[in-house]
Amino acid sequence: MEKFVVSFCLSALLPLLSTPSCAAVLPDVHSIAQAVDDHYNHLHTLQTDFTETYRGSGMDRTESGTLWLAKGGLKKPGKMRWEYRSPKEKLFVSDGRSAWFYVPGDRQARKTDARRLEDVRSPLAFLLGKSKLEKELHGLALAPDVPPRQPGDVVLRGIPGALADRISDIVLEVTPEDKIVGIVINEVDGSITEYQFTDEKENGPIPEGWFEFRPPAGTEIVEGDLGQ
Repeated sequence: MEKFVVSFCLSALLPLLSTPSCAAVLPDVHSIAQAVDDHYNHLHTLQTDFTETYRGSGMDRTESGTLWLAKGGLKKPGKMRWEYRSPKEKLFVSDGRSAWFYVPGDRQARKTDARRLEDVRSPLAFLLGKSKLEKELHGLALAPDVPPRQPGDVVLRGIPGALADRISDIVLEVTPEDKIVGIVINEVDGSITEYQFTDEKENGPIPEGWFEFRPPAGTEIVEGDLGQ
């Protein structure tokens, strides 16, 4: 009799559990993308600490520092300044026209046209004021195979229109406040670059000339690929 009662109860519950009202409601990717766009497009400046991890070509490297972003002009990429402090000081800076990479002590600075910048950091320059995730990342969808670092965050994956010959896909972690706190860039050669962002400061003041680079006296200027 007990077995009969259990079987009967389960048979009665199964139709209820399979109804849409009881099914898990998946996040709406389009709404999330629009909310992220709206959040960043209303910002003029952004400052955040970052941790960058690179794995590939037999290397496993972790660096950290501070990133500043500022809205660019009409049809121009935004401005950015990456100050690496650990384990080695480096500077990657762009004013929207020229981009520079400089390591203090090397006595050499690399320079390239920001519009032709082929660097995994460059898509972030378009974030403020020009964010359109579904346009920049084709096929944007949930990434259920990638667990979020924080409960409540949503993880998305898309294929970038820019640098598509180099990058296979980009994974974003988005908070309930519509902030991007993690980016994973998977390259076609199997290498992975991951960014984690913390301690964001929005619309804060930025010093005059912060996105310009003036090479120290005696520094050799090399035109071309910026390198890492």
